[in-house]
Amino acid sequence: MPVIPASTKTSLPQRLRARARANWPQLAAVHVRYQGQFAYVTVELTGGQQLPVMRLRYSGSAHRWSLATYRASNNSYEDQYWFSGTTEEALDFVCDVLISPITDWPHPSTEPSTPEGLAN
Repeated sequence: MPVIPASTKTSLPQRLRARARANWPQLAAVHVRYQGQFAYVTVELTGGQQLPVMRLRYSGSAHRWSLATYRASNNSYEDQYWFSGTTEEALDFVCDVLISPITDWPHPSTEPSTPEGLAN
């Protein structure tokens, strides 16, 4: 089991926070805690709510991690064996799946619509 070096424990949150600032204005913060070969990532919404979103498994390099997404239904993590992107892409993926639906609700139009080409 590879041990996560101190330098990686410093750089990982920096990279994730930079990605969050660039792509996810709904996020006020990204928190990372470590246990063994795992990095547990929790995001904080601008309203203060904190949500666990993913677990990264260190694979021996600062740029090689396995992804598991958080499942609130059973308070566990599910490995995403197909995922082969960067940690920043992992954050984009989990935020797109878990955060966008609860922060970007579509606002239905209040105006009646008629399909183009049809008359009222």
